[in-house]
Amino acid sequence: MKLRDCPFEKIYPSELQRDAEYYMALAYNQAIEAWQQDEVPIGAVIEHQGRVIASAHNQSRATNDPTAHAEVLAISQAANTLGDWRLNACTLYVTKEPCPMCSGAVIMSRVGQVIYGVPDTKMGCLGGAYSVHLLEGVNHRVDVKSGVLANECYALLQSFFKLKRVRE
Repeated sequence: MKLRDCPFEKIYPSELQRDAEYYMALAYNQAIEAWQQDEVPIGAVIEHQGRVIASAHNQSRATNDPTAHAEVLAISQAANTLGDWRLNACTLYVTKEPCPMCSGAVIMSRVGQVIYGVPDTKMGCLGGAYSVHLLEGVNHRVDVKSGVLANECYALLQSFFKLKRVRE
C-alpha cells in the first residue's frame, strides 16, 4: 500500500441530524482528503446557522506554506463567505486540537465555538499543552469542547504517522 492509499473509509452521516458528530464526520472526511494528498490528515469544517460555509484540510506540503493548516484555510473561506472577518456565530470543527498558530487565528477571527476530536498534549493550545483562549486580557473568549469522534480521528492520525515512519 502506498502512503497516499488511505485505509480509512469516509463517513457519510445522515443529513437529518446535524449535530456535532455530523459536522465532525465532514471534518474527518477532509482529513482523509489530506492523507490522499500526502498531507498530515487534519480536516476542518466551519458551520454557521446550520450550514457548512467552509471546509479544508492541511495543505502545507503541497503549497510550501507552513500556515496552510486546515483551520486557517477554513477560517479564511468562512470570512470570505460571510463577508466579515468576525466569525462569532460560527463553530469550527477540527479533527485535532489546534496548534498555537491556529488557536491564535481562532481568537483573532472571533470564532464562537471550537469542537475538536483529538487533544494534542504537545502542541495543542485550546486545553492540551496550553490554554491560550483562557489568557487574561484576551478580548475574545471561545467556547471549547473536545472528544467528538475522538477514536476515529486518533486512529487516522496514528496510522498515518506509523505508516509514514515505516516508509521512511
